[in-house]
Amino acid sequence: MKCLARSAGFTRSMLLGVAFVTIPVAALHAQNNESRVRRGFAINPVPLNLNGKNPALVGLGSYIVNTGGCNDCHTNPAFAAGGNPYLGQPEQINTAEFMAGGRLFPPSPFKSANLTPDATGKPAGLTLDQFIITLRTGHNPLDPPGALLQIMPWPAFGKKTDLDLRAIYEYLRAIPPLPDNPHPSPNP
Repeated sequence: MKCLARSAGFTRSMLLGVAFVTIPVAALHAQNNESRVRRGFAINPVPLNLNGKNPALVGLGSYIVNTGGCNDCHTNPAFAAGGNPYLGQPEQINTAEFMAGGRLFPPSPFKSANLTPDATGKPAGLTLDQFIITLRTGHNPLDPPGALLQIMPWPAFGKKTDLDLRAIYEYLRAIPPLPDNPHPSPNP
């Protein structure tokens, strides 16, 4: 270490000084999650029902869902009329169909699922355990054995932490329930 420090022009006091500005990992993690929770509430496009829900998880879930591209497939169309940023318009999410599914993926027979809460408050009709199984394995326990989600990027979502998956679930429990999208179609 002496040779490296000398050859790089560092003194021992300079190397020690660096150690004093190190942020503990736990504090960095807490600060990062707090920032993501605040950002999640700031970017959320729909009214939320926070009754009986963990607000920190809802905010973190909003951050993950609304920065992770979920809207691109699970809201159809993803943007309200005149609000498509890909066309140079100011972004406006289609809140009338937010997470209600209905995007078709031709030529396949697949259609994105409605992730809004059902009558019992479960997103896509799944319990938390079923939701986590679906995102970790690609198999929705409500589907026939052996069926795998073909379009959903579950291999990527399955690598998220348990906290992330619980947060996504809690956020989806908090969004407005909607019936399945009444006009499924490919995204324009």
